[in-house]
Amino acid sequence: MWHIKPGREEEPGVLYAGVNPAALFKSEDGGENWHEVTGLTGHTSRSEWQPGLGGLCLHSIVLDPRDLDRIWVGISAVGVFGASDGGQVWNTMNRGVRADFLPDPFPEFGQCPHKVLAHSKKPDVLYQQNHCGVFRSDAGGDGWTDITGDLPSRFGFVLGLNSQDPDTIYVLPEDEALGDRVGGGMRYVTDGKFRIFRSRNRRG
Repeated sequence: MWHIKPGREEEPGVLYAGVNPAALFKSEDGGENWHEVTGLTGHTSRSEWQPGLGGLCLHSIVLDPRDLDRIWVGISAVGVFGASDGGQVWNTMNRGVRADFLPDPFPEFGQCPHKVLAHSKKPDVLYQQNHCGVFRSDAGGDGWTDITGDLPSRFGFVLGLNSQDPDTIYVLPEDEALGDRVGGGMRYVTDGKFRIFRSRNRRG
């Protein structure tokens, strides 16, 4: 299990869980019983999903606070998927996100997001820290803009949003010492310095 997400205020007792290999589960009774959201694992691309170095993990779950049927998930190394019907039909939402470790650097899926977040005050604005940069979507995942800017590294895992200001984001750049495959070896803070970088204008 990689991530547990409580439901919205209007749905007490609801919990979501993301697991490895990538799947989404939902409980409506505080975790006593769970059922798989089969629309995601039944996606037509499922047979082509490939794991990252950490596995095929569903690590991010984002719920729209205004719409009980709208949800997004982030999966390494597959990408971002979104549903607007409670999870029955899922769409790939990776347009504009690089995957330059693949022959096609902008595939429909195969990107490697490491964290996906949205702020409750601006739920249509999504952010992701990706294997290949920091990206923002202003349209609920329908297209992304690279906001890596002048960060010392595109790579990283940590992404945070300011609880009071939806335009302020935080990241922790990292580097990777490649082993015998892309993404292998060690991960360490860039230049050997533990530094949190902040953007106050959503643009990096």
